[in-house]
Amino acid sequence: MGLRETLAAFKANFEAGGPPYNAPDWIHEPMHRATDELIASGAANHAKKAGDLAPSFTLLDPDGKEVSSEDLLEKGPLIVTFYRGVWCPYCNMDLQALQEALPEFKKLGANLVAISPQTAPNSRRSTRENKVEFPILSDIGNNVADAFGLRFTLPDYLQKLYKDVFKNDLAVVNGEPSWTLPMPARFLIGQDGKIAYAEVNPDYTVRPDPEELLPALRNLVK
Repeated sequence: MGLRETLAAFKANFEAGGPPYNAPDWIHEPMHRATDELIASGAANHAKKAGDLAPSFTLLDPDGKEVSSEDLLEKGPLIVTFYRGVWCPYCNMDLQALQEALPEFKKLGANLVAISPQTAPNSRRSTRENKVEFPILSDIGNNVADAFGLRFTLPDYLQKLYKDVFKNDLAVVNGEPSWTLPMPARFLIGQDGKIAYAEVNPDYTVRPDPEELLPALRNLVK
């Protein structure tokens, strides 16, 4: 089963009230409404696309070490994935799928980094719980996400739902009060700094299979 199918099955179980969340029916309407509003806003149309120059960035890994996109691109192509945080089960399944694909990426000379707005301790938890071997970087305030055209603010009613029902206060998780997130996205950047593959989806429950970027990666390394 590919990542798309895995996420669809998880979503169906979650919305049916299945374990482990046993979510009440009433929560789904505001969650769907927030996604629909983000889609309707056209925010994804402003994200970086294939052919655009990728913004350069330097962020910290969970140990406080600087990781630079320019340094990584000197070594080969760079895959950058943006995700919401360790609290998001869809993001965790995405990271696990990327870890499975990592040997193939490495074989083709590419590096992979994941970026989220969460604090270093939460990134460390992401690394540990998902057993990933690639850097997870903290983009506090979503400034790099904004440079890629991905940052958005959660509506007030969804902030309340996250805090009151899921006990997930993003002001604490992310170490700052903006309640912004990145739209989940995946980019492949060539050594010339241009984006060779881009996938952005305002619906956080839908993610591309990591293998979908392999044709563009193979083309880069020819």
